[in-house]
Amino acid sequence: MAEDLYQILGVARDASKDDIKKAHRKLALKYHPDKNPDNKGAREKFKRVQEAYDVLSDEEKRAAYDRYGADFEKIRGGGFNPHAAAGAGFDGLDLEQIFGGRGGGGDVKFEGGFSDFFEQLMGGGAAGRGGPGRGAGRGRRAAPPQRGENVRHELELPLQTAVLGGTTEFYLNRSGKNEKLSVAIPPGVETGSKIRLREQGQPSPNGGPTGDLILLIKVSEHPHFRRIGKNLELKIPISLPEAALGAKIDVPTPSGTVAMTIPAGSSSGRRLRLKGQGIRSRDGSAGDLIVELQIRLPEKLDDESKELIEKFAERNPMNLRHDLSF
Repeated sequence: MAEDLYQILGVARDASKDDIKKAHRKLALKYHPDKNPDNKGAREKFKRVQEAYDVLSDEEKRAAYDRYGADFEKIRGGGFNPHAAAGAGFDGLDLEQIFGGRGGGGDVKFEGGFSDFFEQLMGGGAAGRGGPGRGAGRGRRAAPPQRGENVRHELELPLQTAVLGGTTEFYLNRSGKNEKLSVAIPPGVETGSKIRLREQGQPSPNGGPTGDLILLIKVSEHPHFRRIGKNLELKIPISLPEAALGAKIDVPTPSGTVAMTIPAGSSSGRRLRLKGQGIRSRDGSAGDLIVELQIRLPEKLDDESKELIEKFAERNPMNLRHDLSF
């Protein structure tokens, strides 16, 4: 049984890219052949660590590994075992991933279509289907029409469109021409999401169906909002009187402007949560909007304002740095 790639690196299955990178760096230094010149076990461990990192550091390879498990290594290494596959079944198996993105199996052709494909895969032949003489007098059948290749295109979206959904237009260069296309974006997509447009890819070379266009979504950064899962974060400026005395302020959200209460005595960095004002999912649930307060002061103060602040400090002494140490 193939060793689990996450276990090789010593990380959880939901580990972030940074966690995977740190684990790889640590293990690569530990088992590097230069540090273990006569240790065959360390050399083999270093090799497995590199293999695990090559897969888990790549988003598409990692997604395929999470889906197929040990079968992913067989597919990736070209050692697909038809007898093992027969016991496991073909539910959800993406032939495009196995044969390099061609709907018709890339350069692999099976003359009788998918019935012959499975028969050849399982080790059968013409004799097994209809006896030794089957098809002998009819000659070689022509190859069936192949499906055109799929096309992948990165589509960058503003955060507003990714969160709320909508229709967006983009240009795609096909056959030397820039074509204008339109696509409906569902609410809640994020960087790494994929949208498939049927029969918008490459045409078939011999009269078969056209391939698909696969849009790889990339969400651009917003000048004020930051996305964390289903939540949104917003740093919002407030004045000194609003922070000291409390206030109600208007806060923009994906669903519109809402009023938020700032408690009296709030300091910079205080975080307030607006429930259900984050990113809405297809099931109707929504994340939250986390608002971080940032006190802003005037760049210039007149003499009277300075005197008032000095009096305020005298009446409200604070020792803010008594616990700071190196």
